[in-house]
Amino acid sequence: MSMHGGGGGGAQVGRYGKARTRIASADEAAQRAENADAPKIPHLLRRISELFAPHKAALVTTVVLVLIGAALSVIPPLLTQRAFDDGLFPTGAGGEASPPNLPVLTTLVLAMIAVFVVAALLGVWQTWLTSTIGNKVMGALRVRLFSHLQAMELSFFTRTKTGIIQSRLQNDVGGVAGVLTNTVSSVLGNTVTVISAFVAMLLLNWQLTVVALVLMPFMVIAQRRVGQVRARLAGRTQESLSEMTAITQETLSVSGILLSKSFSRQQSEIERYSDENRNQIGLQVRQQMTGQWFFAMVNIFMSSIPAIVYLVSGWLIAGGNTDVTAGTIVAFTTVQARLLFPLMGLMRVALDLQTSSALFARIFEYLDLRPAITDAPDARDVPTDGALGRVEFDDVSFHYPDAVRTEGDEPRPTLDGVSFTIEPGQFAAFVGPSGAGKTTVSYLVPRLYEATSGAVRFAGVDVRDLRRDSLMSHIGIVSQETYLFHASIADNLRYANPDASDAELEAAARAANIHETIASFPEGYDTVVGERGYRLSGGEKQRIAIARVLLKDPAVLVLDEATSALDTISERVVQQALDDAARGRTTIAIAHRLSTVVAADVIFVVVAGRVVERGTHAELVEAGGVYASLYRQQEERPVQVGEAAD
Repeated sequence: MSMHGGGGGGAQVGRYGKARTRIASADEAAQRAENADAPKIPHLLRRISELFAPHKAALVTTVVLVLIGAALSVIPPLLTQRAFDDGLFPTGAGGEASPPNLPVLTTLVLAMIAVFVVAALLGVWQTWLTSTIGNKVMGALRVRLFSHLQAMELSFFTRTKTGIIQSRLQNDVGGVAGVLTNTVSSVLGNTVTVISAFVAMLLLNWQLTVVALVLMPFMVIAQRRVGQVRARLAGRTQESLSEMTAITQETLSVSGILLSKSFSRQQSEIERYSDENRNQIGLQVRQQMTGQWFFAMVNIFMSSIPAIVYLVSGWLIAGGNTDVTAGTIVAFTTVQARLLFPLMGLMRVALDLQTSSALFARIFEYLDLRPAITDAPDARDVPTDGALGRVEFDDVSFHYPDAVRTEGDEPRPTLDGVSFTIEPGQFAAFVGPSGAGKTTVSYLVPRLYEATSGAVRFAGVDVRDLRRDSLMSHIGIVSQETYLFHASIADNLRYANPDASDAELEAAARAANIHETIASFPEGYDTVVGERGYRLSGGEKQRIAIARVLLKDPAVLVLDEATSALDTISERVVQQALDDAARGRTTIAIAHRLSTVVAADVIFVVVAGRVVERGTHAELVEAGGVYASLYRQQEERPVQVGEAAD
């Protein structure tokens, strides 16, 4: 089935918030502030090293390749010196100039080419290894984190923004690959390159080395100053891009388009996007121009140091220093030119290491979350004897983790001492005012939440003693808010039973009173429903959801305000489908519209978290209590479409 998924890379940013992710090419101060907000994880380095345990051989090979490659990088300048002094401009025994020594020159040139070839091959191999290691670790982390989030309880997702979860999966985990690919090889390679280059420069001429060392700090300072300006612009550019992305997500989604059209705000949205686009253009131009000045300054410094080396070399030669030759000068300037960027890389090592630690810390923070609802060590499957379908609440009390607290430290209970029994095959309805706790009952049966006290039993067994997968396999839920994937009708139906045949799909659709409608579509069951099923009407979506549940064939059917958002005609069609689906199953219906549950075997009236009445429709009307009052009120006025559920 096709499902929406985000790629790694850019940050996800809302209109009123900013995503948390690695600040690529951004101001170092901003990056350090971002890193400082990372959680503190005990034994972080040990846990990071454990991620690389399956890749020890590849890591060792990578380190060796980096060291060899860095060492090879200083050999060509030394060969260049010999090529000039012994090949191109050799001198005789008396110091007189001699013609080029072609055999020596050929040998040195072939040696240089061989070094270049070997270094290139080693570089390709190293890149493949680092990329493979980084992406494998990233992929394993992403799957591990996604799997862990799947095991988290429902309350975690009700209190955590979806964007934050997506940022951990996409941005933090995605940033790990870049860190793993670049940081280690950068640290090793740059360190060895700088050390080897300095050694080579000293071997060539110590006086020229002193000159280069004196001038190098000015070059580094200039690079950092210009780089910081460009980095700040890069950060602002990224924020602007994120804002444009947010505008696109908000206004070009189905809901956003409907909203802008219904209020005739298309032009204002266009202007908002155009304003941000103009800002983006200005930032891009400034960033590009800042880059041009940066490269111009680097070129000036890169050109100045060799020129000064030539001048100093002239003074040394004029002073009788015979160690300085043409080959020495060429080789020295070649080595010196390779020092700048390795030095720049080493200056960012501490920040890169801090950034990688922050990324891992945010990932491990989520991995260290413990699900509040887990299977007991001795959990068992649901028994399939005669009690299958029985649901019991025994003095059950419950409050949500983030419930509003009353006096003292005790939160206000949503359910308070609720007890009832629903026998297999019964149709039980829960009614009452909004906020009474009706929907909470439907959450506790499949153990989406854990009862605070008391016991919830399914098929005669406490749900805490049952395997959650086994428990959920016997329960089907149809809610008010039907969720359909951006896929075909067949794919949406097979979400309940991937192995279902076409005949089984049709049988379920007929039972849900939707087959004829599907058959009328040009593409039939292959019709793509659109994002969240927007290409279908509310009644059509709800009946497809019922067909999907029927493919699961559960023993217990939970109907949570399944028709409250529908118009009268659609409600009748869907209600007929629900009645057919409920036949022969234990059915728990949460309802505001009492007309939908008058035929229930038993009706429970819930007020302020307590069951205050129970009985059939006729019995409760005759009793003249809360139910009778609610029924009279609804008889006197039509129930509004879309009344809020608990």
